[in-house]
Amino acid sequence: MARNLIMTFLAAVLVAALIQSSAAQTTHVVGNNSGWIIPTGATFYSNWAANQAFSVGDILVFNFAANQHDVAKVRKADYDACTTTNPISLQTASPARFTINATGEHYFICNFSGHCSAGQKLMINVSAATSSPAPQPSSSSPAPQPSTPTPTPAPQPSTPPPVSAPSPSPVSTPPPSPISAPSPAPSGSGVTYTVGDNQGWTLLSNTATFYQNWASGKNFKPGDILVFNYNNGAHDVAEVTKANYDSCNTTNPISLRSSPPTRITLSAGEHFYVCAIPGHCSAGQKLAINVTSSGTATPPSSTATPPSSNATPPSSTTPTTPTNPSTPSPTTAPPPPNSSARSLSVAGLSATFLSIVVAFLY
Repeated sequence: MARNLIMTFLAAVLVAALIQSSAAQTTHVVGNNSGWIIPTGATFYSNWAANQAFSVGDILVFNFAANQHDVAKVRKADYDACTTTNPISLQTASPARFTINATGEHYFICNFSGHCSAGQKLMINVSAATSSPAPQPSSSSPAPQPSTPTPTPAPQPSTPPPVSAPSPSPVSTPPPSPISAPSPAPSGSGVTYTVGDNQGWTLLSNTATFYQNWASGKNFKPGDILVFNYNNGAHDVAEVTKANYDSCNTTNPISLRSSPPTRITLSAGEHFYVCAIPGHCSAGQKLAINVTSSGTATPPSSTATPPSSNATPPSSTTPTTPTNPSTPSPTTAPPPPNSSARSLSVAGLSATFLSIVVAFLY
């Protein structure tokens, strides 16, 4: 009789431990491999959240380039208006980790000027169980999620790929001339160059060298056209003097354009372009070219002149060997999933309780 009672008690404890282990926290890497950036589509992060199931105790990990982004947790009104003056909390070091400590809606934005309005914002809905994915963010609070809802799928192309759970990807309007190399226009007209090719005019993990590497080797001639593709409100294009280019001084530009896509017809001589949004030029969003009529590529004199002390490009974004990746990646790799650690914990716990049962029986 006593043996049966002991076995029943130990079995109940083992079942309770297994249930607790099965409800262990989950780590969500925001944006997956894209990380926390200015997206090319305004719905990128809401599409990502729609395919996740958030619960209390889960962890959000934001990976981003140092000094180019941050993560502010805000209230709903500040999220809707992209107000960054009074955040609930603010993290500036990557990776930023937030532990979800309550059910309901949680709101996150980038606190850098113009980034939230360009789509760098995230709303999640946390349920008590792990089966409720977050809904699409809206100006009004969404209705509570049922215990087992069907997540709203992200917009799919006309012929969707044959997969059961596609990973969300940024959605954007193709650039006017999406070319990886300049292609000659009809006889008598100039060549159209899309600055940065498919990356466009933006902040990248290696921005400090990316645009000069892009311009290297290209033969710019009078009449050629530069096309700058960027998110409206997140960037602009200012043509400046060489001295202002070197010092990232944008107070008195030669010209300033803020409506994408920006098209500039080139004339002979050296030309210097920067993004006038505070901090973007010093982070490397600048381009210097030399336009000649000979057809021989000549680097502008400014490429050998380092920026003055007024510009402080982030050290973490300047690699020792210049590269030109096709897709921006965060400076810190996402942490590995917790599934293997959870399995080892369950196995160890089960073995411990079986040992106790054997000890009591014999």
